Amino acid sequence: MAWDLLVDRTDLSRTEVVEVPPLEPADGQVVLRVDRVGMTANNVTYAVFGDAMKYWDFFPAADRDGVPRGRVPLWGFAQVATSRHPEVTEGLRLYGYLPTSSQLLVEPSKVDSRGFRDASAHRQHLPAPYNGLTTTTADPAYDADLEDLQVLYRPLFMTSFMLADHVSDNGCFGADAVVISSASSKTAYGAAFLLDDVHRIGLTGTGNRAFTEGLGCYDEVHTYDEVDALEQRPVVYIDVAGDTALRRRVHERLEPVHSLVVGAAHHDAAPDPDDGALPGGRPTFFFAPDQMRKRHGEWGPHGVEERHAEAWARFAPVVADWVDVVVGHGPEGLEAAWLETLAGETPPRVGHVVQL
Repeated sequence: MAWDLLVDRTDLSRTEVVEVPPLEPADGQVVLRVDRVGMTANNVTYAVFGDAMKYWDFFPAADRDGVPRGRVPLWGFAQVATSRHPEVTEGLRLYGYLPTSSQLLVEPSKVDSRGFRDASAHRQHLPAPYNGLTTTTADPAYDADLEDLQVLYRPLFMTSFMLADHVSDNGCFGADAVVISSASSKTAYGAAFLLDDVHRIGLTGTGNRAFTEGLGCYDEVHTYDEVDALEQRPVVYIDVAGDTALRRRVHERLEPVHSLVVGAAHHDAAPDPDDGALPGGRPTFFFAPDQMRKRHGEWGPHGVEERHAEAWARFAPVVADWVDVVVGHGPEGLEAAWLETLAGETPPRVGHVVQL
């Protein structure tokens, strides 16, 4: 059975698994069988910012009874099931951006040993980094024994890597410390791991404090109810939680010299219409592809991937002790992982991988 897991874009907790016809490629096209994917708070961020950042446009879904529906973007592995492209062989294993579906039709372009780009017409206005599919044979970061870590952490760690690079590239904006919310999240502690030349302060919930302290990549860990007691010093605020009420408290206490909004781990927090009036630097949205484009120009076409692979080689052996991988199966496992992650009920040590 071919299927799509669809979510109601107006209520992300409403889901439906729909049987669909098997895809048939035309000349120059390829059908991928989605194989093994990860589910993290990053995927919730894609859905929350789906309209504003056009994440829903990657894998369109038809409306039903006037309700807009979407397929949540995932990261993971897929196999070439059927190919009508002369340079793409069936059975090829690829890593990339995939839908909550059992299959995906792509139109390969710029094919080489490293993989290809999806040149499908509906994706041409979308950020290029999301359109690449990488072969496992030529991927400098690939290790067959670490596939589960890769589907869980690689997209997050790329964000962590580019975020840490952005902060370092700007001399930490003149500050001597960073404050990171949702400090127990994978994106947050990946960035903290890399920002080892500044003082790192993690903010987390009371229940996650012991886990966050045990990571060893923060110089200080505080709970959210301790924000008003933080030492006043020049800081960069890295807002992974996306909680506007928390952001206001941090700004009012610390007046950060620079403020970056990275994700939406607390996606149900109420918006703050007065964000621009906060003390300190005005919050700005960090978009990793912007920093990637900058570094592609400075480091060359493969510089980002090579430096990311070097950072991943340092991070992967460490993070293996920080996560317990839980494997689900099929559309039911994917739906369950989505709803648990959306509800914020996944313990910080748990990483959801789904074999489709």
